[in-house]
Amino acid sequence: MRKLVGDAGLDPMIRVESAGTSAHHVGEPADPRAYAAARRRGFELKGRAQQFSPGDFDRLHFALAMDGDVLRTLEELPASGGFDGHLSLLRDFDPGSPPESDVPDPYYGGERGFDEVLDLCEAACRGLLAQIQLAAHQK
Repeated sequence: MRKLVGDAGLDPMIRVESAGTSAHHVGEPADPRAYAAARRRGFELKGRAQQFSPGDFDRLHFALAMDGDVLRTLEELPASGGFDGHLSLLRDFDPGSPPESDVPDPYYGGERGFDEVLDLCEAACRGLLAQIQLAAHQK
């Protein structure tokens, strides 16, 4: 998403973050296979893993989950009831995805798993960016 936002010249207006719902990998860099797959596409995964906290809802417009389990976890967080942004699955923004589609875990997708996940995420992020741009033009 960061690359799409940058390519669209929207860096000053859109901030992109990533966080998990558990503390399992907090502070760790991206998996080397994810890093390599991203680099082949011309972008880098520079961040370190962080954990989503209920307070994050206070500053977000979108909270997007990779799968239904994560979405349910986010929905159960105390602040989610007062969240006036958009809480959904990432793939909901890909018009080519069936409703309620998960992004599969790349660790179980074999050699091609990380590339497949990037394909799905890029399609969804293109749809998300298009929706953001459309909403901005309608204001």
